[in-house]
Amino acid sequence: MKKISFIALIICTFLLAANRSQAQDYKTAVGAKFGGFENGFSVKYFMDDRTALEGILGIRSHGAVLTGLYEVHQQAFNTAGLKFYYGFGAHLGSVGAGRYKTFGGDDKYYTGNHILLGADGVLGLEYKIADAPIAVSLDLNPRVELATGPFFDLAPGLGLKYTF
Repeated sequence: MKKISFIALIICTFLLAANRSQAQDYKTAVGAKFGGFENGFSVKYFMDDRTALEGILGIRSHGAVLTGLYEVHQQAFNTAGLKFYYGFGAHLGSVGAGRYKTFGGDDKYYTGNHILLGADGVLGLEYKIADAPIAVSLDLNPRVELATGPFFDLAPGLGLKYTF
């Protein structure tokens, strides 16, 4: 069953890529985000050529976090389809009892449910594959946790998005 699903996904991707006639840029993207602390789903919407809003629903052990980011994009290294981006935002979430890793190795131990609330930043590169509705990103997400902290986290992130 997994093999059939994988083949169907590949066929759909190529069919969508074949029907696509836009240039490097896109207006909206949906996809997956794999991070140092959470993995989840993301949606990015460009308000104009340079600025975008991104929402991420991250799932982590014993909890979930909703992050909103305002991002500024610009061409990187004179390469078509490659953009450098940076921005800021905030997160709100909840975690249950357990041990959580933080940047610097100072693990946090929670004995019950806790609210997560804080400020976020983002700094990264995104490549929109030419003639395909796929974008890949790699970024760093510094954040300050205020509700259960204060403490600082720095998480890497890898994004894979379908663009339209």
